[in-house]
Amino acid sequence: MPEAPAVAVNGPALGPSGSGGEMLELMRALYPICRSLTGDGVRETVRLVNAVVPLEVTEVATGTPIFDWTVPMEWNITDAWIADTEGRRIVDFRESNLHVVGYSTPVRERMRGAQLRERLHTHPEQPDWIPARTAYWANTWGFCVTEAQRDEIEPGCEYEVFIDSRLEDGHLTYAEAVIPGRTKKEVLLSTYVCHPSLCNDNLSGIVVLAFAGRRLKARDLRYTYRLLFSPGTVGPLTWLARNGDRLDRIAHGIVVACVGDPGPVTYKRSRRGHAEVDRAAAHVLCHSRPDSAIEDFVPWGGDERQFCSPGFDLPVGALTRSAHGRFPEYHSSADNFDLVTGGSLDDSLDVLLGIIDVLERNTTYVGTNQHGEPQLGRRGLYGEISAGVPRAEESFQRAILWALNLADGKHSLLDVAERAGLPFAVVARAADALADADLLREAAR
Repeated sequence: MPEAPAVAVNGPALGPSGSGGEMLELMRALYPICRSLTGDGVRETVRLVNAVVPLEVTEVATGTPIFDWTVPMEWNITDAWIADTEGRRIVDFRESNLHVVGYSTPVRERMRGAQLRERLHTHPEQPDWIPARTAYWANTWGFCVTEAQRDEIEPGCEYEVFIDSRLEDGHLTYAEAVIPGRTKKEVLLSTYVCHPSLCNDNLSGIVVLAFAGRRLKARDLRYTYRLLFSPGTVGPLTWLARNGDRLDRIAHGIVVACVGDPGPVTYKRSRRGHAEVDRAAAHVLCHSRPDSAIEDFVPWGGDERQFCSPGFDLPVGALTRSAHGRFPEYHSSADNFDLVTGGSLDDSLDVLLGIIDVLERNTTYVGTNQHGEPQLGRRGLYGEISAGVPRAEESFQRAILWALNLADGKHSLLDVAERAGLPFAVVARAADALADADLLREAAR
């Protein structure tokens, strides 16, 4: 396992705002924890995240019906190894928690190498990597190893196999941070907390969402923000089942995952395809990240597919960099600190907050003078547009004219920005200036 020293995470040790370095610090504290769908690894994870943004933890008992699913038994593991007849450990869980197939049943027995090899998983393309495998819904066990470790297991020799795990009635754990705004309408931000030592595929989403929450807590917000940290698939389904009577409050949503690698930012639209959050994300990326990608919804990938299932059809998109399965290190021991960078984490946080800025400011206005353009010069809002005018000033003046022309109570600022081909921030600044001059007023909601 790549070196990832444990770091004490507490409120005072963290600075006033998120940064790539601070996110990496939290990631190093989270990295050694063996997470799964349930268990103490998830609890310890949300405990550390709670130091960055306060969380409310919910525990749902094993056996609870969740639509077509059931909350599974709780799984915890203490130790695991494969040893030869001399007691030498060929495979050791304490060296990497990826060595054990997630949700493996307990085992302690001696067996021949030929039989044991049937329980070993290797990476087909990269013999030096340990794959990450799970068996959440199967009553089985196994080990994940490098090809070299597998080759050490000789078919005719005897080995001792030990997995000290527990599968028992317990709970599924998820946690929420609710950051109140001026309205009860909510923006749902979600990530999963069920993977063990994988930096990009899991920890990057956790740390970016945690520091986004800390930034949001310092702001005066229009929307209420709900940050959900839950195990993949069954976590969002459990949350949806327990919150069915309040889903009409969800105005926008984004699932955040795989946001720490150097790949370009990717946004996957919601099932609706043209929801306001989809438009906001596309607009931000178009004007700030020319190498980014906007993709249509497909019913595979991350937890967005649960929020976007037809019975809910919530306006929830997905923000990633190299998405699930699209980077070579995916679900392997190579998804470590060599893959993620503080700069990528910072950039992903900036993109997420940029999308939120658009959602927060996307207001519809009505002009107070509907018959012709008002005289802008005497209000200090107009200068002659000519070849000598700086581009920024020209953009602002064009935004003034577009905001006035579309201030009919039917067009939002995002409509204006899209039609004008201007950055949303420029249009919002123009609207502020016009409102200060009593030329615009907010339309009734």
